[in-house]
Amino acid sequence: MEKIIRIRRSGPLKGSVGISGAKNAAVAIIPATLLAQGTCILENVPPLTDVHTQCDILSALGAKVQWLDATTIKIDPSQAVNGTPPEGLAAKLRASYYFMGALLGRFGSARTGMPGGCKIGPRPIDQHLKGFQALGYDWNVKDGEVILQPGSNDREDIYFDLVSVGATINVMLAAAGLKETTTIENAAREPEIIDVANFLNKIGVTVRGAGTGTLRISGDARRGATAHSIIPDRIEAGTFMVAAAATGGDVTVKDIIPRHLEAVTAKLRETGVTVVEGDDWIQVQGPVRGTAIDVKTFPYPGFPTDLQQPLASYLAICSGTSIITENIFEGRFRYVDELKRMGANIKVAGRAAVIEGVEELLGATVRPYDLRASSALVIAGLVAQGETRVRGVKHLRRGYYDFIGKLKGLGADIELI
Repeated sequence: MEKIIRIRRSGPLKGSVGISGAKNAAVAIIPATLLAQGTCILENVPPLTDVHTQCDILSALGAKVQWLDATTIKIDPSQAVNGTPPEGLAAKLRASYYFMGALLGRFGSARTGMPGGCKIGPRPIDQHLKGFQALGYDWNVKDGEVILQPGSNDREDIYFDLVSVGATINVMLAAAGLKETTTIENAAREPEIIDVANFLNKIGVTVRGAGTGTLRISGDARRGATAHSIIPDRIEAGTFMVAAAATGGDVTVKDIIPRHLEAVTAKLRETGVTVVEGDDWIQVQGPVRGTAIDVKTFPYPGFPTDLQQPLASYLAICSGTSIITENIFEGRFRYVDELKRMGANIKVAGRAAVIEGVEELLGATVRPYDLRASSALVIAGLVAQGETRVRGVKHLRRGYYDFIGKLKGLGADIELI
């Protein structure tokens, strides 16, 4: 029987909430452990379904994976083989494509299925393949599998046509197995890139320039064991910040890196939210009713695409007309129809959503079709009159650990039924 999240209008959220490790860093670093020649201990790992799937793929390839506690994994990759990640697992998440780079870095060739994940528009891997080709590998796609083998092409520097977190990390992993220095231009600058680079540096690879548009990676045949703690999840933190703003609450978001959230903080302040920053916390005090703003999503340090959906739920009840322009994924407005079922006044034209703020939303039964839409509809339910039922809980569990429990701790009237 399908599980449903039932939400009743809760009033202002109040209290403090701790943030888990970053999903987008964990799902990249778990495959990266294949590059180590000793046991790796990963701490602050969020126990999400996507994370467990990456661990299952790693186990299927022969690595020994052991959860020491709820957020700590011990991984011994010494017995891993150059196999094909099981199709049924790889198709569950987009991040399965990191096994391409990890297997290339470890074994010099790779054969993987096409990745899965949320349906939020075209998400091609052409930049990944361009990067692998620049490293000297030939590739072809046959029967739904990507086959990568050593080629006859000369190695060259890599310039990505567009900024891509996935392609940047994938090429970093592949380059970690090469002694020559690889240069990546127009590299992504997200904090998750820096976290992967820090992990690689710990096992003996040399990565310079992480956090800038130019990366230089020098591999080393002697790659040892390490322990590494995953950075806090800025998307989870931003989601709770938006939830606090939407409900007119007073919430302190803890165990975070505030500078990772500067774009979110700036936009919330524009709506009338009071934001106070500490060393590893941010306090958010929402207004009685926020003011409309314009938002454009961009690669880091711009406003994150993963937070435009939760933000839309807040802007739906702000005073005035807001415009959200989605510059990353063109199919990321599918959730709008569900918000409209709750009384939101939103019109989508191409990559822009025009949001006319309404006085209030009304409870309804809604179904999200991707991860971040799930949190957006939960936030909408927190401020809607009556009862809201959110179906498709599986999406939420892919990216938020104990989301319902954490909201309950802030006073939300929410339960899983």
